[in-house]
Amino acid sequence: METQFYKCKYCFKEFEPKRRLVQKYCSNSCRSKAYHVRQLKNTNKNNNTTAIEVPKPMSLPPIPAKTKIDKVSIAGVGNATLGNLAAGSLKSIFTPENNKPATKGDLNKLLDKLNYRYHLINNYPPQPNGTFAYFDLQTNELVFLKRQF
Repeated sequence: METQFYKCKYCFKEFEPKRRLVQKYCSNSCRSKAYHVRQLKNTNKNNNTTAIEVPKPMSLPPIPAKTKIDKVSIAGVGNATLGNLAAGSLKSIFTPENNKPATKGDLNKLLDKLNYRYHLINNYPPQPNGTFAYFDLQTNELVFLKRQF
């Protein structure tokens, strides 16, 4: 079924009616404004004065040309770059060292440390003979050795 559009009797815009055959206006505000215009026409006929006319159909406004805001300029790019640098430097200043992201150097240090065979277990108490607990990566066992520096 094809939708049928009506023309508003006040603002002359096309609209899809919610109530077929009885709806004359596109909205309650147009219906109310038309009523007030009719009332003014009736009072003006009685008083023999000029009546207010119903507005003419409106045409669409012209499409505006590009404004300065829409154009890219070197000054705008420079301001954006400076703002980005300022924000980045402030973020790096106020971010604590332990909350900063890891760098390639940090990852390389970690990989070098993992290449050792024995890793000290810090939360295991030392033995009475002075040896410390280490984890052996090759055998996956716990071994006790003298402290390595």
